[in-house]
Amino acid sequence: QVQLVESGGGLAQPGGPLRLSCVASGFTFGNYAKTWFRQVPGKGPEWVTGISSDVRVTYDTGAAKGRFTISGDNAKNTVYLETNSLKTGNTGMYYCAKHATNTKASGMDYWGGGTLVTISS
Repeated sequence: QVQLVESGGGLAQPGGPLRLSCVASGFTFGNYAKTWFRQVPGKGPEWVTGISSDVRVTYDTGAAKGRFTISGDNAKNTVYLETNSLKTGNTGMYYCAKHATNTKASGMDYWGGGTLVTISS
């Protein structure tokens, strides 16, 4: 049974740091690309960043590039999302997801229950 469990959310301050973790089980973690995406009420999911199956290559959007860092540890079946420059617009539910194959081009087929991040001073 595929499971992804996010943690590390909570209340954070603008300009402050954030580190989210996602622990996966039920599949061979190193065989699949992984992604973090964010969703706020009333809007569709927003892709934040992704990482290759071997956790050596990251896929950054223009919005996330330079601000959010994804990393992974295949030995621990864990992927991380970090930033040191939070903005109030980063508030939302953060999800990690597994892609259907080892490439980002494949769709996401499983994701966790999310962890809520609220940015407020």
